[in-house]
Amino acid sequence: MKNLQLSLAIGVIALSHSIVLASGQMPAKKQEKPIAIVGASIHPVSAPTIEGGTIVFDNGKIVALGKDVPIPTGAEVINAAGKHVYPGLISANTYIGLTEIGAVRASNDRSETGRINPNVKAEVAFNPESELIPVTRANGITMIVTSPSGGLISGTSAMMLMDGWTWEDMRFKSAAAMIVNWPGMYIRKGLQEEEQKKSRDASLKEIADAFRDARAYQKAKNAEQQKGIPYHNIDVRWEAMIPVLEGRVPVMVVANDIQQIQAAVAWTAQENLKLILLGGTDSWRVADLLKKNKVSVIVPGTYNLPTHRFDEYDDPYELPAKLHRAGIQFAIASGDEAAHERNLPYHAAYAAAYGLPKEEALKAITLYPAQIFGVADRVGSLEVDKDATLIVTTGDPLEIRSNVVMEFIQGRKIDLTSKHTMLYEKYKEKYRRLKGM
Repeated sequence: MKNLQLSLAIGVIALSHSIVLASGQMPAKKQEKPIAIVGASIHPVSAPTIEGGTIVFDNGKIVALGKDVPIPTGAEVINAAGKHVYPGLISANTYIGLTEIGAVRASNDRSETGRINPNVKAEVAFNPESELIPVTRANGITMIVTSPSGGLISGTSAMMLMDGWTWEDMRFKSAAAMIVNWPGMYIRKGLQEEEQKKSRDASLKEIADAFRDARAYQKAKNAEQQKGIPYHNIDVRWEAMIPVLEGRVPVMVVANDIQQIQAAVAWTAQENLKLILLGGTDSWRVADLLKKNKVSVIVPGTYNLPTHRFDEYDDPYELPAKLHRAGIQFAIASGDEAAHERNLPYHAAYAAAYGLPKEEALKAITLYPAQIFGVADRVGSLEVDKDATLIVTTGDPLEIRSNVVMEFIQGRKIDLTSKHTMLYEKYKEKYRRLKGM
């Protein structure tokens, strides 16, 4: 009996601890009436800034914006004089929802065992209670592309809203891209060269075999419609790859050096696949190749060190500017650390400080990721009939001194408190008590 009581006590403690770790914010209520934000500087991103403008949204959609916009009867009017309105920021690649604490294995669900896992869906593993979600959205990030990792074919990433009760509520677009981790192509001289070649070639063969088998499966399933052709059993791995083979879902290939990029571009051209390059440290060196093949690049942050010994110290900072000058479509993400995803706008700011026009830096975290993932008809800029997913700020979101004071996701007003804001209030109160205030 005592052992049972002890077990129950431990269970209660564990449950209470898990509740403490979970996000405490309530998901926002659905928009119930029109909302008009008036007197603000409105930055549509896709059009010139509207000074002292008004933006009206209803049922989660923007219905009007401009200088002299009529306000619907019964609308909630928000006076935002001196403030700024921007589209919600979009992180083009992150692990939020799939990882919580990097050093705690049990809180990481980024990868599955095995090397070929095209059937893995990031949204199914997404944790809507993550503490990282409110911390991140408090700095204006309203949508993310969360991606699995590991193996050679990791599975599909998903576009997720930063508010909702469940992963189904938060899912904006499934299968945003199929993740392929391209093997290293460079052979280091004098370091078991034959073993390196064998490992590289084996990995390339695994990728090729997977796509060959998927095409054979696709052919077999299509043939079932013909008379006398038997039913082919469903294989969830190859079933997941059919949208990729049909060009409806792009492959997002993780590749950085020139040889990797060239090999990945040649392979996708041969397979007739749509390619998004993730990483692309050397992408500016093969800009003509990327432009010719209409390859988009996701730059995973600018807070990086040079890759090669012969690189300049500021090459990572200048990469977005070089891609822009070359006419290559790109977006800026914030690197591998989900806990630091809130710094996304400052990665874009670094790019602006090193040659990227400031308006392009803003587009790289709003409109361009929406275009790359095929959702620019709904998000990424402020336009009539698009989702009312936007932020109200005290200034330029690329400036670290600016604050997000209001946020809406599909018209829903978002609670901007987080563990960070609660700790700030806690220790501000402690200071007041110590000072006898």
